[in-house]
Amino acid sequence: MNARALPWRPSPVDGVRDPYAALVSELMLQQTQVSRVLEKFGPFMERFPTVAALADAPEEDVLAAWSGLGYYRRARLLHAAAKAVVERHGGVFPQDAASLLALPGVGRYTAGAIGSIVFGQRVPILDGNVERVLLRIHGNDAPPKDTATQEWAWGEAARLVEAAASPGVLNEGLMELGATVCTPGAPRCPVCPLRGSCVAFAQGRTAEIPRAKPRAKQTDWFVVCFVIEDKDRVLVETRGETGLWAGMVQAPGVEGEAPIGVADAAAVVGVVAGEEIDRFVHVTTHRRVSFVVVRGVMTRATLTGSRRWVQWGALEGMAVSNAHRRVFGMDG
Repeated sequence: MNARALPWRPSPVDGVRDPYAALVSELMLQQTQVSRVLEKFGPFMERFPTVAALADAPEEDVLAAWSGLGYYRRARLLHAAAKAVVERHGGVFPQDAASLLALPGVGRYTAGAIGSIVFGQRVPILDGNVERVLLRIHGNDAPPKDTATQEWAWGEAARLVEAAASPGVLNEGLMELGATVCTPGAPRCPVCPLRGSCVAFAQGRTAEIPRAKPRAKQTDWFVVCFVIEDKDRVLVETRGETGLWAGMVQAPGVEGEAPIGVADAAAVVGVVAGEEIDRFVHVTTHRRVSFVVVRGVMTRATLTGSRRWVQWGALEGMAVSNAHRRVFGMDG
């Protein structure tokens, strides 16, 4: 009754859960805000309405549809999982958590979410929202990332799901409670249905539990790239299949662990450097990427490797990272 109306959830009328929609939404929601996922989920499902459609699609199309969500490894894993469902299970999603867990990109949480919420299996889930609810209810201020804390939380989640009349309703309710009421900051304790059982609330320690997680260490990375235009087209290249933004389309450039001079970068790329267009820092979980964007003039040495001309209008349908969308001026 109090659950948010989200497109990957069934309507109150039909009540039918789609395991494919659940898988897509779960991978999209990893490290991404719901508001952003709401923008991308519908168009993605229209482009790939079934698991078979996704499995048959070229990876480049999948990455393009994912463009704007970041963490593109998730898109590759989702693509691989769709292929596995088609190849191993004839296009029908397995219902038990063990088989779900064997799919690429599906961890213990995702397998538990699909297994319990979609198929009614009695399996626990534990994401950041559920963990926060459990830690506060029990007044447990142990470091959330510690192995012992994780084992304790999974054990509590398993105990609850074993006692629940409907494991899927319980699991989704815990997630919803953590997302909308028992939030990281300024939890809405007065309206929480569990406040009478919450040790952290009774002790006035909801701001302290769970403990703040240590920030991920970030390394510096430097990029000089060149926007090379020819009337209504622009020169692009495709990144390699591993590493940051693997397989994505970008402006030709040079990058590395140390700052790079524009003249040196131009010599490597094979262009004549023009005016500087932009200079910005793009922050990922583990890197601070410093960009210098320069207009370039093509020489005979420029068209090498994966470089090719594309129409400016075609960039919107290609796999372009958020950082390189700014490079190309696509978000301005």
